[in-house]
Amino acid sequence: MPFDLTLWGMPALVAAFAGAALLISVAGVTVASRADVIADRTGLGEAIVGALILGGSTSLAGLVASVTAAWQGHPSLAISNAIGGIAIQTAFLAVADVTYRRANLEHAAASTTNLSFSALLIALLSLLLVATFGPDVTLLGVHPASVVLAVAYVAGLRLVGRVRRERMWSPRMTNLTVRDEPAADGGRAHSSAWIYGTFALAVAALAAAGYLVTQFGIAVADRTGLDDTAVGGLLVATVTSLPELVTTVTAVRRGALTLAVGGIIGGNAFDTLFLATSDVAYRSGSLYHRFNQQDLFVVALTILMTAVLLLGLLRRERAGVGRIGFESAFILVLYVGAVLVML
Repeated sequence: MPFDLTLWGMPALVAAFAGAALLISVAGVTVASRADVIADRTGLGEAIVGALILGGSTSLAGLVASVTAAWQGHPSLAISNAIGGIAIQTAFLAVADVTYRRANLEHAAASTTNLSFSALLIALLSLLLVATFGPDVTLLGVHPASVVLAVAYVAGLRLVGRVRRERMWSPRMTNLTVRDEPAADGGRAHSSAWIYGTFALAVAALAAAGYLVTQFGIAVADRTGLDDTAVGGLLVATVTSLPELVTTVTAVRRGALTLAVGGIIGGNAFDTLFLATSDVAYRSGSLYHRFNQQDLFVVALTILMTAVLLLGLLRRERAGVGRIGFESAFILVLYVGAVLVML
């Protein structure tokens, strides 16, 4: 039986929602600090650890939320949480740029891996659009696009790995570039068991909070009459994306700039799999053919935001002290404008 919050009073709902948001925030700080140490100890580098370990871990709350919503027969909530989360997390990267006062964050965190993940994200989002306009067919209740999406993601990871290993080209180092180098102590203040154990506990807390937030969103939709798209895209997506905001700002404050950028971009690429897993959980046909016009608008918007981010990573605008790059300013304008359009 689902954890039914529809029977709770509004004060209790608000308290539960606030508790889940606080849990997500605290767990997010722990995940970010542990991921930085893991990047140093494993030698994988901040971009890879940020994209795969940090991005995947902070996405668990959103993944649980979308899958739970789809399983319980709320496809619009599952879709809007997934794609809305990708959009707001991209905007979070612009917010993190504001907190880094020395230079433009995208300039300082130059990385071919992050460039590759940006291109991969655009490809995966475009694949989602193709699926929504394709034939409405399923095999064992799963649309073929879900399999293609998963295969494309894995193939993309392999390609990103080759780019990192072979280094056919690399960004020019400047006096504002922060190199991805291990910390002096390598995080040796704590044992590996402590680092990985607390990391796992924080990840589990994120997953539990994601389930609680989903039930809150369903209860709010039932109580207020708001449609699932609005609740998922603006409420659930915002809360389940809090780990990305917290971990990104935390990573920037720790000086792990490549980890911060990689966590957002790589996490967004992973988040496209929310729809593939939600399609499996949704037992009433193809999830992709439950997209409405607002959902398609958000996907197109996110492709545009990611393209702007990619151009910013390539342009590497220096931006004087206290100023953000053109890409961050444009991304914030796009996101705020989109929210106003959807309200």
